[in-house]
Amino acid sequence: MTQTLLRGRVLSFNHRPQDASDTDAYTYIEDGALLLSEGQIIASGDYADIAAQAPRAQTVDHRPHLLMAGFIDMHIHFPQMQVVASWGAQLLDWLNNYTFPTEADYGDAQHSRAMARRFCDLLTDHGTTTAVAFCSVHKSSAEALFSEASSRNMRMIAGKTMMDRNAAPAVHDTPQSSYDDSKALVADWHDTGRLSYAITPRFAITSSPEQLEVARALVQENPTCFVQTHLSENHAEIEETKRLYPDARDYLDIYESYGLLGPRTMLGHAIHLEPREIAALAETGSHPVFCPTSNLFLGSGLFDEAGLRERGITSGIATDIGGGTSYSMLQTLNESYKILQLQNQSLHALQAFDWITRGNAAVLGMSDRIGTLEAGTEADIVVLDAHATPAMALRMERAETLEEELFILQMMGDDRAIVQTYVAGAPQKA
Repeated sequence: MTQTLLRGRVLSFNHRPQDASDTDAYTYIEDGALLLSEGQIIASGDYADIAAQAPRAQTVDHRPHLLMAGFIDMHIHFPQMQVVASWGAQLLDWLNNYTFPTEADYGDAQHSRAMARRFCDLLTDHGTTTAVAFCSVHKSSAEALFSEASSRNMRMIAGKTMMDRNAAPAVHDTPQSSYDDSKALVADWHDTGRLSYAITPRFAITSSPEQLEVARALVQENPTCFVQTHLSENHAEIEETKRLYPDARDYLDIYESYGLLGPRTMLGHAIHLEPREIAALAETGSHPVFCPTSNLFLGSGLFDEAGLRERGITSGIATDIGGGTSYSMLQTLNESYKILQLQNQSLHALQAFDWITRGNAAVLGMSDRIGTLEAGTEADIVVLDAHATPAMALRMERAETLEEELFILQMMGDDRAIVQTYVAGAPQKA
């Protein structure tokens, strides 16, 4: 049995830090080590202690860099890789002008396979080891992404997008075909290795009542699957949704009435919420997902993280490629800090890094498997260098604490700060 020992400064979170003084929230070891075997972390602690347990392990010395759990991206669109940075429009125009025509290409299985390789490369290049991804409406796009993730032993949660109206015909399915394709994909991929299926109605505008009814059936038949969709991203979107579903009390009520809410449901954006919707999110345990770079790029609005947290609602955080503008969860934290600042909300660096690791894992109900560096968890690890660029190195000359280092990574870091990414113990960067 081959064992690998990673040496470096080890940081892992135990719960969400209240502030810088909450040292019980995390474990930090200046000269630490992780012992890996067969895709798992089998020991974590002081280097001297761990090295003594495994004298024959192959050692990779990452000092003076920081070892953390791999980043988790809670909302990303696999078929939108080539529409990132498509010039200015509001949400609905942006979808029609850029997104839907590009997603039509994913009906070509060969194109989907080629893009799946590049997608997974970009994730790991940026330190992301788990993603919750929308595929296109085509079954072949989901098959390509699951196949690629499986070949890397990468944890991936994904689903074929369901949409039967109000989009280009090339990206339409039907209620029956969306049910049949999703059911077949669940049977082939869900809980296979490190893969999970997400039932994926894009949003209420592009799903008819008949399609949401089959989404309900899929949820009832497959209670261990996740659900992902969009909610209240943009004022025009909300008005159009209300026009299409005039009997609904509000936007969220549409999903609620079709049985799509619950602890395994992720709702992208959730910016412009009414009081009843907030209460329903809290009651059902559903999870909003904050997408800061996308919200700024499309001018959608400001996410109220603190307000939702006060109501007992736990939110994920994500890049939302391709409305989002960076694959980097570090840059996602950068923009989230600014959005929260505009609302007199704070995001301490310790809280930020907990959010993109253990926090997102907890939203998924997977913190026993991913998101920390505890023994017995999956060996998804990122190695970080806060001196990665000349500007960062210059700033680090004045950094005196771990929190300062993390904040520099949060505000100035990107893929250049990612020294190495390990997926199930295997290095991904050449």
